[in-house]
Amino acid sequence: MSGFHVAVADQIALLTIDRPKANAIDSVTSRAMGDAFAGFENDPEVRVVIITGAGDRFFSAGWDLSAGEDFDIDNGVGGFGGFPDLPNRRKPVIAAVNGMAVGGGCEIAVAADLIVAADHAQFFVPEAGLGILPDAGSVRLPRLLPAHIATELMLTGRRLPSAEAAHYGLVNRVVPGADLLAAAQALAAEIIASAPLSVAAILDIARRTATMTVPDAMKAIRTFESYRAAIDSEDAQEGTNSFNEKRPPIWKGR
Repeated sequence: MSGFHVAVADQIALLTIDRPKANAIDSVTSRAMGDAFAGFENDPEVRVVIITGAGDRFFSAGWDLSAGEDFDIDNGVGGFGGFPDLPNRRKPVIAAVNGMAVGGGCEIAVAADLIVAADHAQFFVPEAGLGILPDAGSVRLPRLLPAHIATELMLTGRRLPSAEAAHYGLVNRVVPGADLLAAAQALAAEIIASAPLSVAAILDIARRTATMTVPDAMKAIRTFESYRAAIDSEDAQEGTNSFNEKRPPIWKGR
């Protein structure tokens, strides 16, 4: 059993972590999820991926400490979940956080490109209290939250409610739990309305220029293959044509 299941419809892949009781992840699930995300990248039927947890209590409790596995500092929490370790990922990932995102579960959520959270969801990284540390969290959280808030969360294990997470800009949308998947799917549909090569280029540019100065980034992006592919694409011409003809564009991804 892989510990998750996948459904694809309307160009959206929905990956649901499903390991009772807390959707914690072991090494088998970690590797299988990595394979699944790599497969989404090459699947022409998938434009956007949504990752969520089964039930309404846990998005994921992170690494399964009860599984009896030795913690692997080279292949452990920082990479499990698949998509954080795909540096050339072209397809957006939306985390639909349906409950508590704990430790590595929080790290999976904040590695997504967008987050939609249930109004009862919470984010927290309790690793310091267990004598370990949130390796990917210690890198990502200070980039996504005010530095002092991120430091507090990591040093104390304080739980961050979804409304507060939205206040700090960590979460895009907070909705009632019953509306979570519909809200995530609606956001995915908005992305799908955009040209796929443009979406891929935007993701690529944002990641690769994150630590550059603006002048350096503006020079660099014109050398990126993703940038040229989007600008020189048939879809770029289709976008202009559809605008002038007052009709919805028909994207071909080329």
